[in-house]
Amino acid sequence: MAKANTTLVVALTLTAALGGLLFGYDTAVISGAVSAIDHNFINPMTNLTETARSSLSGWTISCALAGCVIGAFLAGPVSTRFGRKPTLMLAAVLFFVGSLGSAVPELGLGPIGGMGPAALMPFIVYRIIGGIGVGIASMISPLYIAEIAPPKIRGTLVTFQQIAIVGGMLVVYFVNWAIAIQGNDQWILTVGWRWMLASEVIPSILFFVLMLFVPDTPRWYVIHGQDDKALKVLKTLTDETEAKKTLKEIEQTLVQRTRPLFSFGVLVIFVGIMLSVFQQFVGINAVLYYAPLMFKNLGASTDSAFLQTIVIGVTLVTFTIVAQVTVDRWGRKPLLITGAVIMAVSMIFLGFLFNASGNGTSTGALQMSHAAGMWGLVAVVTYIAGFSLSWGPIVWVMLAEIFPNSIKGTAMGIAVASQWIANLFISWSFKVLDGDSALNTMFNHGFAYWLYGICSVLAALFVMKYVPETKGRSLEAIQELWHRTPAEAKGEKAGK
Repeated sequence: MAKANTTLVVALTLTAALGGLLFGYDTAVISGAVSAIDHNFINPMTNLTETARSSLSGWTISCALAGCVIGAFLAGPVSTRFGRKPTLMLAAVLFFVGSLGSAVPELGLGPIGGMGPAALMPFIVYRIIGGIGVGIASMISPLYIAEIAPPKIRGTLVTFQQIAIVGGMLVVYFVNWAIAIQGNDQWILTVGWRWMLASEVIPSILFFVLMLFVPDTPRWYVIHGQDDKALKVLKTLTDETEAKKTLKEIEQTLVQRTRPLFSFGVLVIFVGIMLSVFQQFVGINAVLYYAPLMFKNLGASTDSAFLQTIVIGVTLVTFTIVAQVTVDRWGRKPLLITGAVIMAVSMIFLGFLFNASGNGTSTGALQMSHAAGMWGLVAVVTYIAGFSLSWGPIVWVMLAEIFPNSIKGTAMGIAVASQWIANLFISWSFKVLDGDSALNTMFNHGFAYWLYGICSVLAALFVMKYVPETKGRSLEAIQELWHRTPAEAKGEKAGK
C-alpha cells in the first residue's frame, strides 16, 4: 500500500478504536467508586445479611455488564441494518448518558446527595445504559477495523482496539487518582466519586464528533448492494487494481448475503463463544474492577492503592503494545497459550500469598505488610502482562477474523454477548467470594484467585485443541477453514 493510504487506514483505525478507549474507561472508572457506592447506597441498608449485602454490592458494581450483554446482542442486527458507523455513533450517545446519569443519579428525582439508598435504582439504570454502549463498541469497533484493514496488517491494526481499551483504563486510573488526591477519604465518598464517573463525558463527545467524518466499511456497502460506494472506499484505502480485486472477493463471499448460523458447522460458533468465556474466566475484570480493594486487603493505604492501580494500567498498555508487534509474526495460538500459562502461575501464587498473609504470625516474614503488598503487586503485574500479551488483544483479533462474512453479525454478537455474560458472572461473584467470612477464615481472600488460575490452565488446553491459526489469511480465506465440520473432513479423508 502507498504511504498515504496506510496513513488513512491508521487514521480510520484510531477513530474507531476510540470506542475501545471508552470501553476501557467505563470498565475501570467504577474501581474508584466501589467504596463510595457501598458507603452511600449499600451500608445504610442495615437489614441485609452478609451474603445479601455482598451480592447487592457486587451487582451494583457489575450491573453495567448486563447492559453490555444487551448491547452485544443489539450490535449485530443494528450494525447490519443501519451500518457500522451509525451504530458506533449510537454507542457514543449511550456512553454520554450513562456517564452523566451515574454521576448524578438523583437528577430530576431528588436532592443530589440527599436520597441515600433510594438513588441506587436510577444509578443502576444509568450504569446499564452506559453498559449497552460498551457492548456495542466492544463488537463494532474491532469489526469496523477488521473490515477496512489489509490482510497483512489486520492483526496489528485490530490490536489497536485493545491498546485503546487498556489506554482508556490507564487514563481513568490517572483521572481517579488525580481526583482522589483533591480531598480526604470522606470527600471521595461524598463528592469525588461523582467527578470520577462524570469524567467519561469528555471522551464520549470526542468519539461522536470524530465518527461524523469516517465512511462505513466496504463489506457493509456490499452486503446492502452498494458496490459503487464500496469500490470508492476501497480506492481510498489502496490502489485501483487491489481495490477491484478486494471488491470481487467480498462479492464472492456474499453471493448469499446471509446464511443460517450453523452453515459452517458448530465448531466455529463454539470456538468463538469459548474464547470469549475464557477471556473472562481467567479473572481479568475481577482484578481491574476491584484492584484498589485487593491492594487494601494486602495492607495498602487508600492513596497507595490508587497509585498501584496506575502501575497496573501502565503494564496493560506496555504489554498490549508487545502483542501488537508480535501478533502478525508469532501468530495467534502461541501468544494465547503463553499468556494463559503466565496468568495461571501468577494467580495461583497470588492465592497462596493471600492465604499466607492471613495465616502468618505477627513476626512472620509474610504478613499483611509492605512485603506482602509488594509481592502482591509483582504477582498482579505479571498476571496483567500475561493477559495483555495474549487474551486481551488476541481474542478480539480472533473474533473479528474467524466468523465467515455471511454469519459474522449474528455469530460475533453471540460470542461477544457470551463474553459479557461471563464478565458479569465473574465480577458479581468476586464480591460474594471475597466478602464471605467462612472462605476468608480458610483462605484470607485468596480463594477466587486460585479459581482464576485453574481457569487459565483450562484456557491454554482449549486453545491447543480447538483454535486454528489465522495469521496472514484474508478474511475470505479464513472462511475456508469452516466449510467442513471435523466429522465431515474425517469422513472425506476416510473415503479417499
